Amino acid sequence: MTQIAAARNGTVTEEMARVAEREGVDPEFVRQQVANGQAVIPSNVGHDALDPMIIGREFATKVNANIGNSEETSDIEGELEKLHTAVHYGTDTVMDLSTGSNLDEIRSANVEHSPVPIGTVPIYEAVKRAGDASDITHELLLDVIAKQAKQGVDYMTIHAGVRMGHLPLTDGRKTGIVSRGGSILAQWMEENGMENPLYANFEDICEIFREYDVTFSLGDGLRPGCLADAGDDAQFAELDTLGELTRTAWDHDVQVMVEGPGHVPMDQVAEQVTRQQEVCDGAPFYVLGPLVTDVAPGYDHITSAIGATEAARAGAAMLCYVTPKEHLGLPEQSDVRDGLAAYRIAAHAADVANGREGARDWDDALSEARYAFDWREQFDLALDPERAREYHDQTLPGDNYKEARFCSMCGAEFCSMRIDQDAREDGEMDAIEADADDRTDPADSPAAEVNRPPVGTHDGADIPDPDGETPTDTEGRADD
Repeated sequence: MTQIAAARNGTVTEEMARVAEREGVDPEFVRQQVANGQAVIPSNVGHDALDPMIIGREFATKVNANIGNSEETSDIEGELEKLHTAVHYGTDTVMDLSTGSNLDEIRSANVEHSPVPIGTVPIYEAVKRAGDASDITHELLLDVIAKQAKQGVDYMTIHAGVRMGHLPLTDGRKTGIVSRGGSILAQWMEENGMENPLYANFEDICEIFREYDVTFSLGDGLRPGCLADAGDDAQFAELDTLGELTRTAWDHDVQVMVEGPGHVPMDQVAEQVTRQQEVCDGAPFYVLGPLVTDVAPGYDHITSAIGATEAARAGAAMLCYVTPKEHLGLPEQSDVRDGLAAYRIAAHAADVANGREGARDWDDALSEARYAFDWREQFDLALDPERAREYHDQTLPGDNYKEARFCSMCGAEFCSMRIDQDAREDGEMDAIEADADDRTDPADSPAAEVNRPPVGTHDGADIPDPDGETPTDTEGRADD
């Protein structure tokens, strides 16, 4: 039985109970949100290593990291390193976008070792097996999807909303069709003269998903690839189809989230989120960025995090990270780290702005540690503790500086907080120091488990050594 079917029957599953614990909410609230399709718990019945999580606008904003191989980088050990890196730096889900060799082995290894949900895009494997996009058959597509579901994949991007009638709407675009899945299916429809096979076989896919409790991530194959194309007829025609497919999946007791753009001017971001919520009856929105300007190659983790914050404030439930290498090349480990940091900031900033219960406890705890010159606590509370400690120690590395009432930015003479404290009356400082004993404790927060990314704590993502015996702590990189 799928999570949504159980929820509709009034059952609180083990996964719902775990999610409620992580989010600090009542299990019955989780059940209601899943039953109504307003939230999803991606949890394939075959993913034994999974620690269940939830995606929905009423819960903490989540972040996805894309990993995967290409034909040039196709070894299992390297892919597990990428998985470890993504989980180590706090991703909530991982999408395996592999297009190279050893796809089955890599996918199985990811599922075996990942404590977070694994997503895939099955059209990629279908192209590999067919040899050419135009040679994909309906039977091959369904076979690939069924196999990946059986392997334990928790959610799949299915570009079923791209229809033949939509393709002419892209003719006037500056950047055409920028989605890999969307472009593959557009080519297939043009060369075969038939409707999108994912749309034509959608109910068969629903039956496969229901058997394994795979969640739909309805792909935005016609998403805008530049600001000029945002909000055009092609994008919104596909969105209308995604609304139709959302309701079809719900009729089959299958969970659904919907993917969104892309490149969108900042003043249109909230409007696009609102439109998706209306068209898709509140199904969770999963957005790539969106990038709010096209002029910053090399910094697109920043341009997209700005749009991601705005989207999450408006109700987007999960943000797909963008790395500094977007549009330019294959991300390295440092790019994955920077992309995840940018998106964890975006997600948390939106949760604070939206008044998510307990979200600001993390900020308050760090601010209190900062005013108390408790450097070690500051490092521990930082979004990326390793980076915070590294930057501090570049100029003041000694242990004695962990007790200092200044850092190298202002020095001892010009440290504003030291000056402020020294200027206060003794009685007032005594009161402040007494208050320090009552500092905010993030561990007691209602958002304790989702407030801070679990940097380095996911034992389930340990990387086996070449002999498959003992785990190591190897870090890797992620593909675009």
